[in-house]
Amino acid sequence: MIFANRTEAGQELALRLRKYANRDDVIVLGAPRGGVPVAFEVARDLRAPLDVFVLRKLGVPDREELAFGAIASGGIRILDWDTVEGLGISGFDIDRVTRAEQQELERRERAYRSGKPPLDVSGLTVILVDDGMATGSSMRAAIRALRQMKPARIVIAIPVAPFSTCNQLQFEVDELVCLQMPEPFYGVGRFYDDFSQVSDEEVKALLDRASRQRRQPGYQHAQSVAKGQRQ
Repeated sequence: MIFANRTEAGQELALRLRKYANRDDVIVLGAPRGGVPVAFEVARDLRAPLDVFVLRKLGVPDREELAFGAIASGGIRILDWDTVEGLGISGFDIDRVTRAEQQELERRERAYRSGKPPLDVSGLTVILVDDGMATGSSMRAAIRALRQMKPARIVIAIPVAPFSTCNQLQFEVDELVCLQMPEPFYGVGRFYDDFSQVSDEEVKALLDRASRQRRQPGYQHAQSVAKGQRQ
């Protein structure tokens, strides 16, 4: 399956998550930037609130597309020691890349939250969405950070990732949903016709749009009906 774009990927992913629809204990988190358009479609279909959870890949110097680790909100850092040792990445380079990515993570958090209170997922089912993953290092950092926030459940939802990565990560979360798990895996972008970069402005626009939709009477009515049926 080749997705036309992130919107289509989110719509397809939402179909696999319908059991979480119309629940007041569910929140959808998009990993900026590329995961937010996917998460927007999931949140809209499930009638769930949408927020962001910022992750940053730690790229190998001069080979930034290859990750040797990742950081996430909450001061979490994960290092892939096989990559670090295999490529001889120095402690100086690890710290230098981490500092730079930490600054960008903090900048994005300020930009996307726009004065909103800190994210609170305590007691909720968190559905963390990205547009795909390769090594899973960023997602591992996110999982560790989210665990500190004491959610009831963590669900990872992604359109595409290698089978080997999904097989490892499934034991670290309560549920993992992935539409495609190809092996060999040659990169997330190969599974999209349109994999153009997502801007900060697009992320903020989608968050604002999701917030406005949540305030519409139809959304609240659907959740109330569903809650009554569960009771």
